[in-house]
This record gives sequence, structure tokens and C-alpha cells, in this order.
Amino acid sequence: MKTFTLALLTSAALSAQSQQIRVKVDIDRAVGEVHPHVFGNFAEHLGRCIYGGMYEEGSPLADADGYRKDVMRATQELGVTLLRWPGGNFASGYNWKDGIGPKDKRPTQIDHAWDGIETNRFGTDEFLKYCERVGVEPYICINTGLGSIEDARNWVEYTNEARQSYWADQRRRNGRDKPYGVKYWGLGNEIDGPWQLGHKNADDYSKFALEAAKAMRRVDPSIKLIASGSSNFGPAADWIGWNRTVLERLRQEIDYISLHTYVGNRDNDLEKFLGNGDIIDHRIDVVRGLITAARSGRPNQRPIYISYDEWNVWYRARGSDRGNTLEEIYNFEDALAMGMFFNSFFRNADVVKMANLAQLVNVIAPIFTNKQGLFLQPIYFPIAEYGKQKGNQALSLYVSQPGKLLDISATYKNSDKALYLNVLNRSAKQDLEVRFESQQGTPGGQAEEWRMNHSNLKEVHTFGDDKRVRPVTRTVTLPVQNNAFTYNFPAHSLTILKVALR
Repeated sequence: MKTFTLALLTSAALSAQSQQIRVKVDIDRAVGEVHPHVFGNFAEHLGRCIYGGMYEEGSPLADADGYRKDVMRATQELGVTLLRWPGGNFASGYNWKDGIGPKDKRPTQIDHAWDGIETNRFGTDEFLKYCERVGVEPYICINTGLGSIEDARNWVEYTNEARQSYWADQRRRNGRDKPYGVKYWGLGNEIDGPWQLGHKNADDYSKFALEAAKAMRRVDPSIKLIASGSSNFGPAADWIGWNRTVLERLRQEIDYISLHTYVGNRDNDLEKFLGNGDIIDHRIDVVRGLITAARSGRPNQRPIYISYDEWNVWYRARGSDRGNTLEEIYNFEDALAMGMFFNSFFRNADVVKMANLAQLVNVIAPIFTNKQGLFLQPIYFPIAEYGKQKGNQALSLYVSQPGKLLDISATYKNSDKALYLNVLNRSAKQDLEVRFESQQGTPGGQAEEWRMNHSNLKEVHTFGDDKRVRPVTRTVTLPVQNNAFTYNFPAHSLTILKVALR
């Protein structure tokens, strides 16, 4: 067994109070695996996410099937593992049958979720072929708003049935003989929200979702189902009550319950903005307890996890334009917030087994396109780097600090004997000096450092100029003495330090 103590000291705290920020790291105190699906993403029929983003027929940048090749490359390099579709709010008014068959015969309709025009040229087959081409797992969200249980059942039959049946034969007529084998299915989206088409209360939603789940599993018992957890955190909303009801009623059928969180910096207060990690942790803790309560005292209960299947910074582009393009331009401080989210997911790796950044391209997204090319937003780089820790064991840390400047998670990769320390310094002005103390075993004399830092919190990227806010990587020498070394984390920085354990 190798055990590490990480003592983090702020110079201000030492001079004022002679107190240390201390973090104890023990590689035997594993929380759980950092599941690969924590690095999922989300593509909704909204603005230019699909049309003009992922899919642009006739573009010189697209392949013969209309998929943007530059976007596919950027998606793969981002490390996306799972892709949620078709919504989002769009799902609650979507009839999947409008998006299959010959494209020129598909109906063009008004999307009443986002006040857009939907041509239906990108439908089920286009989405699933895209997932295969990019190498990601598909996640389909059914319509529990205006849709029917029969629609949901037939959709599973269309994608997954291998035998001769009406909807499987429709798939074959549309050019696909082999079933797609879609494993992950969402039982609706944000249906507790009054903004949702077909909004339901917890009782009505649970009744609908339970019967839809049963019908869908009759087609394919192997599928995994995600219940629509509460996303309505308004002052009058009973989000805890919603989740309690859904878990009690659906516990025999579901594998996940969803959570959604968007954050913003309207007050221009960096430390308050990055302090939202405490809210994320709190929501996860509450839902973890509700899951435990729903399963308690009942033998052979199926495990239920959290799917954080919408999350991001989103507060500037709120859809004032007709069609709701939601084209958020992200800056350096938004990139720091990516570390805040992933640190929370890692700290709760025992229960958070899926997460989907909203969204993939153009719409509150790390990738931004025009007809000539794309650029990568500052938030792109932390997502890609954290993704390299998929499959590691997340560690439970003991943290003692006089303030709330430190946001940290850690993972361990046994095959490499490597400890990853993911350190977000929330302070706008204060550096954190770090002293690592090894209780058993010796840190190697060198470490790999990945860091994002910039003097301008508001720095952004644009077309032809997306090099301003980029991470810097280097090999650093650790001044190990008596199994200890010190390290400095600059103000408003995100650092991933990979330390070999000997």
C-alpha cells in the first residue's frame, strides 16, 4: 500500500493564521472508476448544432453523406465517448418517424420547442451512422411530452430488432440490414419543467415512463434506461420531491436518473462562479441519498446511477434571436469551469457514471464552425485532457483548508503507477503553494504538468485565431526531500499534475 499526504498552503493563510490547506491522498481509498461515459456529449436539433455543424450537405468540408469531416476529427480528438440525441427540449415534440426514409420525402415542420424549422434530413439513421463513423456510443432520448408509448416501443424495434418485423423491415428498406443495437435510451427530457412540451407532474410522468420502459424492454431487454430527473430549480420547484417520486415508481426499470446544471458568471465574480462546484456536489449528494432510499430494504434491486446528461456554462446567449441559435462564445474563465465540473464528477465517481456536455457544435459548444472551417473554443482543451483519465480509479481525498480557494480531485492509474492531481485554483489573485508529503512510497523526481492559465479572464478565440488560450505542457523536476516536495498553483489556473509513484 502506498499512501500520500498532500498539504496545500496559501501564503496569505500562513501569514494571517499560520494555517495550512491540507489534502490527504490515499490510493487505497478508491471511490470508483471514472467511467468512460462521463465524457459524453449532446447534439440537439437546435440552431446550428446539427445543420451547419455536424451535418452540411453539399459542403466541400463534408463527406459524401453530408457529415462535416473537420467536425468529426475535432469530436474524436475531444475524446467524446457517448452522444445524446435528438434533445433536449426538441425531443418532447419530435416524431422520429418523420426522420426516416427517403430524405426528399420527409416533411419540413416547425419545431415548437425552439421556434425553428426542421427539415428532418438528419434523422435516426443519419445519427446512428454518424456515431459509428466517429466511434461513439449512441444515446437516444424518447418523446415523453407529446409522444406515445407505442412510438417509443416502435423506435427500439426500428433500431434494435434482428428478426423479421414491421419496423425492422422498414429499417432494412432504408438501407440498414444489421440492427444498430442502441443500448442507452432516455425516458424523456426535463419533463418537470413548465417550459417543456407535454409537461407533466411527477405522478403522470412516472406512470407514462414506467409503461414506456416496460414496452421498450419487451423489444430489447438489454437496453439501459435513463429517467428524467428534475431540472427545475426555481424557487417554487420541488426538485427533491420529483426525484423521490420518479425513483420510487421506476426503480425496477431504470438504470440512471438524470441531472442537468448550467452555470454562469453574471456577477463577474470569478470565485463565486467557480464556487458552483459546491452546488453540483450538493445536488449529487441529495440524489445519491434518494437512490439509496428507493433501493433500501428491497432485495435484488437493480443498481441506479446518475446521468449528468446536460451540463455547461450558459448564460450569455439565451435565445433572444428567432430560432434560438444559442451561440455562446466561451472565454478563459469558462475553461476553468470545465475543471470545476469534472472535479465534482470525479469526486462522485461511485454514482456519476454518465455525463454529457451540452452541446457538441456551435450551440453552447466547444467547437464552432462556419462554411470555411472551425475553431476550438477555450473550453475544448480541459475536456480533452480530463478525458485521458477515463478508466482510472477516483480517490477520496481529505481536504482541510481555511478558505474555499482549492477545488481538487485525484485519480490513480494502477498500470502506470501514476497519480493524477486535478487542481483548480478558484482565486482571482492568490497563488497556492503546495507541499506534497508521502507517507509511504516515494514520488518520482519528475512529473508531467498540464496547465491552463492566462492573464485575461475574458480572453476568447475566433476563426483563424484560436491559439490565445491554450494549455502548456512540460516535464517538471520535483525537489523531493524526505519524501516531500513543494509546488505552486498560480491564481485562476487549472493544473493537472501526473506524478509517478515508486
